[in-house]
Amino acid sequence: MREFVSRVTRHRLFWPVAALVALIAINAIAQPRFLKITIRDGQMYGALIDVMRNSAPLMLVALGMTIVIATRGIDLSVGAIIAVSGAVALTIIDGSDTPDAVPTVLIAVAAAILVSLILGVWNGFLVSTLGIQPIIATLVLMLAGRGIALLITDGFITTVNSDPYKWIATGYVVFLPVAFLIAMAAVAVVSLVERRTALGMLTEAVGINPEASRLAGVRSRGIVMGAYIASGVLAGIAGIIVAGNTSAADANNAGLFIELYAILAVVLGGTSLMGGKFSIAGTVIGVLIVTTLDSTIVFLGVAPARSPVFFAFAVILVVLLQSPAVHRFARKFKTSKPSSVDEDTPTKAEVSA
Repeated sequence: MREFVSRVTRHRLFWPVAALVALIAINAIAQPRFLKITIRDGQMYGALIDVMRNSAPLMLVALGMTIVIATRGIDLSVGAIIAVSGAVALTIIDGSDTPDAVPTVLIAVAAAILVSLILGVWNGFLVSTLGIQPIIATLVLMLAGRGIALLITDGFITTVNSDPYKWIATGYVVFLPVAFLIAMAAVAVVSLVERRTALGMLTEAVGINPEASRLAGVRSRGIVMGAYIASGVLAGIAGIIVAGNTSAADANNAGLFIELYAILAVVLGGTSLMGGKFSIAGTVIGVLIVTTLDSTIVFLGVAPARSPVFFAFAVILVVLLQSPAVHRFARKFKTSKPSSVDEDTPTKAEVSA
């Protein structure tokens, strides 16, 4: 039994799951209605449903970030890509005579994803072909992307009234939010591609040692390019959802700081920033931790001025719970406890003598 418990606690997902369960338990104790879910008009409502819906954009961005980090890279441009994607989609819908028509929305969504793919190709080209450091290459688009979004919207916040488009972000299917189902579909596709094919192993090989993998015949440039393309496309889908939540394209605020939250979620899920080994399931749990923390701040009535301090404290606590150094110290402290045997009690050898 002890060996089983030890094997479970050493699993890479144990502490992320424990942190998420602890957060939910704290919320449930502080506010029992946190766990309450009601069904009205075929839709589920409640704090947990809000967590699921609000986690969708971050889930999509963090998935792409996981693949990029696995190749020993980083993508700081995802927030800007979200802004560009939303601007493209809403500008097309706003300029249409039939904003409520499904074909118009489909064209807008397809155009937004296509532009996001092109931006992902640009990032991949800078990193894989020109050899620019990922943090610098993506920083270029991080700064320029919002300017592109402002050009698309002519410097204004574009608003539209399109029920089919809004349904993408706020609609329900089988009692569950559409946005969350889109995120789960993306998780399933990425998991299938990365864990059921050789691509995942090759991605880890490139992240662990790019030069050795190149000498072994791995097309590292193509894999790195693919990682940034995937990150761009997933961020573009997230941008469609973000714009659908408010029916507005705000080039300055859409996706602001989401790249930092995505990196945090990926790290909380157990993926190393040094590249190589990565965990899709860990990223999903990390996103739920971050989103639950964010909801906890609102749900517990923390003042907006104090929310960053609360969030920082909670993140530090979660990181400490997952720290291998803390775990080693705890085990060392446990094994260094003095023996319960009385020092005056003679040993077996002394009795024999």
